[in-house]
Amino acid sequence: MIFVFLFGAIGCAVGMHLLYGITNNQHWVRLFSAGSFQEFLEAAQFVFGGSVFYGGLIGGLFAGFLSMRYQKLDYGLTSDCAAPSVALFHAWGRVGCFLGGCCYGVEWEHGITFTNALVESANGVPRVPVQLYEAGLELALFGLLSLMLSKGWLKNQLLSIYLLLYSVGRFALEFWRGDEYRGFLFGLSTSQLISIAVFAAAVVMIFMHKFRKKDSAPAE
Repeated sequence: MIFVFLFGAIGCAVGMHLLYGITNNQHWVRLFSAGSFQEFLEAAQFVFGGSVFYGGLIGGLFAGFLSMRYQKLDYGLTSDCAAPSVALFHAWGRVGCFLGGCCYGVEWEHGITFTNALVESANGVPRVPVQLYEAGLELALFGLLSLMLSKGWLKNQLLSIYLLLYSVGRFALEFWRGDEYRGFLFGLSTSQLISIAVFAAAVVMIFMHKFRKKDSAPAE
């Protein structure tokens, strides 16, 4: 598990910055117009300097899968053990977002006013503390998945359950996000579109597990 998490952390770091750069593609011209290596590094820091959770999740899962395959670990058992940890990791990450003032919410008269947020546009008006809402969602998922793991419920499916439930919660919470610079398509944010894809993938994973379990059952 240590190696799975180590390689997963590397994949997470790469994925979260890569997806941020993809959503920040309108500034790629700065990379190609740099007049020196120093300017290129500064442009790369600007384009890829932020992070997107879904990119980290996808990158971390991919790297973790490769680690499990290399170590010849049981995919179901290892992913079951990892699922609650993913939720707990992201919960503290969102607390960090709140403290830094990024990933901020829409304006709300009863909200929290940032005065020194990392993103200047977040400052000066009361906003929905959507970061803490998402942290609460992840803590609830951590508790649920930990209980399911300890009780042996839905073995080999906990990662799918996490992806299923988180994608629904994230899709809903996106309506309270105020950082619109992340981009929209068909009236939905980038993260909402990814949430739909993650939800669909989780459903497919659950059905595939059921079919494999049915096929492997001994004939009477």
